[in-house]
Amino acid sequence: MIRVEGLRVRAGDFKLYVEELSIEGGEYLTLMGPSGAGKTIFLETLVGFRRPEAGSIYIDGRDITDLPPERRGLAYVPQSIALWPYMTVYENIAYGLRIRGTRESELHRRVLEVAEYIGIEGLLKRMPETLSGGEKQRVALARALIIKPQAILLDEPLSSLDEASRESAKELIKRLHRELGFTAIHVTHDPVEAAELGNRMAVMYGGEIIQVGRPMEVFRDPKSMEVAWLSGRPNILEGIVKSCEGGVLLIDVGEVELKAVHPKPLPTGRRVILLLGREDIVLSRSPLRSSMRNQLRCRVAEVEELGPLIEVELARGGVSLRVLITRGSYEELNPKPGEMLYAGFKATAVKIIPS
Repeated sequence: MIRVEGLRVRAGDFKLYVEELSIEGGEYLTLMGPSGAGKTIFLETLVGFRRPEAGSIYIDGRDITDLPPERRGLAYVPQSIALWPYMTVYENIAYGLRIRGTRESELHRRVLEVAEYIGIEGLLKRMPETLSGGEKQRVALARALIIKPQAILLDEPLSSLDEASRESAKELIKRLHRELGFTAIHVTHDPVEAAELGNRMAVMYGGEIIQVGRPMEVFRDPKSMEVAWLSGRPNILEGIVKSCEGGVLLIDVGEVELKAVHPKPLPTGRRVILLLGREDIVLSRSPLRSSMRNQLRCRVAEVEELGPLIEVELARGGVSLRVLITRGSYEELNPKPGEMLYAGFKATAVKIIPS
């Protein structure tokens, strides 16, 4: 649906080069990378705010490289959200239709329709300055969707939200994509966000896309040190929900049972993917006296120095866990391959992605 070939863009001393990238119709692509990687410049070039030095951009086979933004059929939600401060929520949502000459009766009908669909019909008379971060995000999504774009470009749409608003916004985006089936490119620097939302993920570093694939494939098999570093190399496990009680799930992972917290109950037998940060695991030689719901007795498989940190690989049954500890902790524990240690981690540290 969207295809980029040999795209070269210069922004001051920064150079962006995307040799080839294709996004299928209805696909949700997450674009992950550190600050300064060129993610925003890439979106601005797609939408027409920047002109490339070379290369081509196609939508449904049509070359849009030299078209102005309003003729590309793309909607852009910048990181700043950029609502018009002197317009009401109603006028902000209606803006894209108004500049396209839509009849007032049709414009009014569609504004009410999209506002009700997203759940902001009660905000239409409000001014942007009176809205919360989550409310502004919903208005920005409504403004993007109302023009029925061929694709939506989202630049770190969740970065300015608090934890509760971020989870709510993620659920909204998932629902909108599932029900409307729009094509999206979603920029983020958060690997969990990229995995939760993306059908596929592209990793950008130093102005180039260095790996593309399904999120779990990228995490499991990083093609470079940069990709491994960006993803945080989390522990990735697959399991089946055994039970759910009081918001805590019991999950079978091979011969091991783990406890995890999820905002919504998941049915028994549901297959899930679990992400657990290497830094979220605490090691000890005896059971920990703490509130950690997960404490596993594991065998040390390998110990590797990673600069100032030490990575300890643990094994239990068919489960392998990698743990990052400081040099001070390493010298205190002095773990050796073959020894037994306890690995403890909170239920809230286990991120669940239903598969």
